[in-house]
Parts: sequence; structure tokens; C-alpha cells
Amino acid sequence: MAKRTCDACGKRVHVSGGVGDFWDFGSLEKEATGGLVLELEDGSEFFLCYDCIEDLPENPTREDVEAVAESHET
Repeated sequence: MAKRTCDACGKRVHVSGGVGDFWDFGSLEKEATGGLVLELEDGSEFFLCYDCIEDLPENPTREDVEAVAESHET
């Protein structure tokens, strides 16, 4: 089971498809992926959990991702 840290809030979430999932044949309950890598129009990439993705506006920019990150610092 692989985990990855959200670039905005710092929460560690499950990432499906890793070698840990490959060898876990016995488990009937699979944990869903907790986030996505977003590639923005300026070419920047961020891994964000679904909670942080929901906080972004439509067609987000790097500044929008930074604003979400700042909102989680307080």
C-alpha cells in the first residue's frame, strides 16, 4: 500500500496501483486512491488530496494551489 503526501495540506493519502496492491490478493476491501496529480496549464504539477481539489476553482492556477496550501497552514 503506497501513500503520498498532498502538496497543499500535507495529509498522507493512499495511492492505488503500487506493488503493495499487486501482492495483496487476499484483501477484499481495497482502499481507494485519495488524490490525483494535477498538471496545470503552466506546466506545473501538484499531487493533491480530494479535499484540497474540491477547494480549487475551475481551471486552477499555481496561485490557487498556493492559496489552498496557505489556508491549511492556519
